[in-house]
Amino acid sequence: MSDPPEAATQEGVAVAPGFTCGLDATLKVISGKWKPLILYFLLRGPTRYGELKRAVRDVSDKVLIQQLKELETDGVLRRNDYKEVPPRVDYTLTPLGESLAQALEPLCSWGTENMAEMQKIFAQRDSWGRKKDA
Repeated sequence: MSDPPEAATQEGVAVAPGFTCGLDATLKVISGKWKPLILYFLLRGPTRYGELKRAVRDVSDKVLIQQLKELETDGVLRRNDYKEVPPRVDYTLTPLGESLAQALEPLCSWGTENMAEMQKIFAQRDSWGRKKDA
């Protein structure tokens, strides 16, 4: 039986096998269009499915359920089923998920501070695409 692979080092920091760096590990957890938003809205506290669905606009039920399951599997959130009739389920962040969601807060702030500029850039980019299609 062979020994497990040694953790690589990058700039003196240990990197677990399977990841190229810490950002790689983070992106594997939050990959998906809606996961960062789910984490952001769960920072408010326990949230029921319907509240999440309204908060994360434009997500389909299928995708929201899939991404919630993936985040639960990754140990980032907890699904609380109260075993009541009618059914009552809510989602909360685990300590790991809370630290991850808090790490996303500076990105939220950056987006808020630069939203007007980004809208201009995206509108310009969209107009380029329409010109190509014409």
